[in-house]
Amino acid sequence: MIRVLIVDDQELIREGFRALIEVDPELSVVGVAGDGAEGVRLAVQQRPDVVVMDIRMPVMDGIEATRRIRTNTELSACRVLVLTTFDDDDYVFGSLRAGASGFLLKDTPVDELRSAIRVIASGDSLLAPGVTRSLIEAFVRTDELKPLAPATNLFAELTAREIEIARLVAEGLSNGEIADRLWLGQATVKTHVSRILAKVGARDRVQLVIAAYESGLVRSPGGSS
Repeated sequence: MIRVLIVDDQELIREGFRALIEVDPELSVVGVAGDGAEGVRLAVQQRPDVVVMDIRMPVMDGIEATRRIRTNTELSACRVLVLTTFDDDDYVFGSLRAGASGFLLKDTPVDELRSAIRVIASGDSLLAPGVTRSLIEAFVRTDELKPLAPATNLFAELTAREIEIARLVAEGLSNGEIADRLWLGQATVKTHVSRILAKVGARDRVQLVIAAYESGLVRSPGGSS
């Protein structure tokens, strides 16, 4: 059972999401909160696997709430799935830096919402090519983001296979899609990704994607890889 906490300042959205999520027998909503501060408090109390987090909220916004959840050692297993709109670039950038593991548009089909929760809970990141990838590309072009390490050293310890997988992760492919592309088992891909994260010093797949673009390992669609 995947435990879910919903944080949104609109009651209709909170309760709508609760009803839609709990249709799935593998998902359980353990709480709802109307602002970021309440969301952090409930996260500590309920220890959810995934927090579905709105960005614009009173008292404490979703960015600060995400940061507090992701930096709380008691919540190390808790992942954050941020709800956004495509024109909220500044907010999404802040969420990336705060440690969010994925993003969805608020008009995402219900099946995709439930699938995204599973993806986040599994330890993967939601890097939908049509949304998150383009936002990450814009993010890494800003002057605000500091490199995780000197670009020349970031991927120096990776094997040829790990570099190949890192590129596919940065292109937005899931473990399953990478496995199909390279004719590998999903468990093997997951092991490779874990090793890549450790070698690069990235917190999760989202940060790995940022590092890949920063270092030049992967180029935006207008460039070459």
